[in-house]
Amino acid sequence: MKVAIVYASTTGNTEALALAAEAGAKAAGRDVSIATADTADAAATLAADLILLGSPAMGAEQLEDSMEAFFSGIEGSLSGKKVGLFGSYDWGEGQWISDWSDRVTGAGATLVNAVKAHLTPEDADLEAAKQLASA
Repeated sequence: MKVAIVYASTTGNTEALALAAEAGAKAAGRDVSIATADTADAAATLAADLILLGSPAMGAEQLEDSMEAFFSGIEGSLSGKKVGLFGSYDWGEGQWISDWSDRVTGAGATLVNAVKAHLTPEDADLEAAKQLASA
């Protein structure tokens, strides 16, 4: 199974979740690729069996700019795909991940899970990110 992990990170918190997801995918024997949203290849991402996307909450509970651009570019091609989401937030309850989940399912994809961490990911958050690849 091929797993594509694409993420944006501003403080390193979402990157920590991405690296945990990568470790989980490798431990599960998956063929994994990892890239930042500003360098990821959309076609290669869409060719994966499982797509894991990560972004911190920005502004008024929005995706980070490079992830918004990347996600908007593939959103119309997600029908029938398996997608997992992850990211970190600082304020509120993490509404951005619920909104993003709605966009994923609205595009016709199957949401396997969404992992959100408040500020620095704790051990339980990192473990949840590792489990994303076993969906």
